[in-house]
Amino acid sequence: MDVRMSLIHMLKQLREEMFVIQQQGAGYYSCIPMATRYNKLLEQAKRLFPETDGLIDTFETVQEIDPKDPADKMKAVQGIRLEIGQLLTLLESVAEGQKR
Repeated sequence: MDVRMSLIHMLKQLREEMFVIQQQGAGYYSCIPMATRYNKLLEQAKRLFPETDGLIDTFETVQEIDPKDPADKMKAVQGIRLEIGQLLTLLESVAEGQKR
């Protein structure tokens, strides 16, 4: 099993689920499950990079908070989506480099 590719698929699915929940919830959803799941996937991704001081070290866990204000929820979700996109890019670029 290729853990890197599994992580890529899981992160893409999380990003899609976040979008759906965000569109349906109109601010009534919780950010905590999204942040918790991202943090777990990030932890797994960090295990793929045994060296220190690399690009993976630019990623940090996101706060598992649940703002009440819909605007603050949107900011929290945008932050998670940004981190997911960047982590996907890193994992995909490494996968591409290994194919060569």
